[in-house]
Amino acid sequence: MPEQSRPWVTIRSNTLMAEIDPQGAQLSTLRDGTLDLLWDGNPALWTGRAPILFPIVGALVGGSYRLGTETYHLSRHGFARGKAFSIVNTTPSSALFRLSVDDATLQAYPFHFELDVQFAIDDATLSVTTTVRNKGNEPMPASVGYHPGFRWPLPYGQPRASHFIEFEADEPEPVRRIGTDGLLTATPQPTPVAGRRLALADSLFKDDVLIFDRLKSRAVTYGSDAGPGLRVSFPDAPYLGVWTKPGAPFICIEPWHGITDPQGFTGDFKDKPGVFVVAAGESLSTTMDIALLKG
Repeated sequence: MPEQSRPWVTIRSNTLMAEIDPQGAQLSTLRDGTLDLLWDGNPALWTGRAPILFPIVGALVGGSYRLGTETYHLSRHGFARGKAFSIVNTTPSSALFRLSVDDATLQAYPFHFELDVQFAIDDATLSVTTTVRNKGNEPMPASVGYHPGFRWPLPYGQPRASHFIEFEADEPEPVRRIGTDGLLTATPQPTPVAGRRLALADSLFKDDVLIFDRLKSRAVTYGSDAGPGLRVSFPDAPYLGVWTKPGAPFICIEPWHGITDPQGFTGDFKDKPGVFVVAAGESLSTTMDIALLKG
């Protein structure tokens, strides 16, 4: 069977069911009973559902980066979302996927890495933990990010216009935007968050993604004032992106451990904003929890 058509892995609790595609270790279904909470990847709008971003988040200036005296090429959001992960183990409520270095990854990213993505459901919460492991002998720079796209509106009968994202803390700092080149523009913009609430409207996304790069919150809630909603927690992510295509029936809430290049960036990859460095033989883990709120 071709790698691209391997069966999805199903995990569940009494409340939630999730399916993960080994291609990209991508969460591809998240369901409350018969109700789909996750975007379905309609290729007419956006083929993604909840891709894992690695070893970069966003775009690079000119599609390339410099590491010492060498130059390497990586497409937007890196290669992990297009690679076949191995299935390390599964239980009825959990699954662990792994991507390891190969000849193709070494051409774009010259490090001996292991990327584990662990999914686990406990009652009404899906936890996703991504571990970046340095199997080599030199410090390894990297970024990793989550990119889940949720239904907008959620399938609980409330109108699209009533939906919002509410931050757990005040977020008065300016937000960042990207240009048509996908790179971070120099001038911050006033935050559209009012009273910790971001009222969702297509007009917010005419200039693409909203980026919160001075984030105080460790979680947000998404939904409407009536009906169930979702809580997305990100205890260790320093950045948050919020994105859709105007008019599309999804909203992406994206905890990032990395960020797109600023326009004009010419530094070494190790100095790229948002990049972390994993020491030889060490690892770094980052977690996102998605909880269904019915109370």
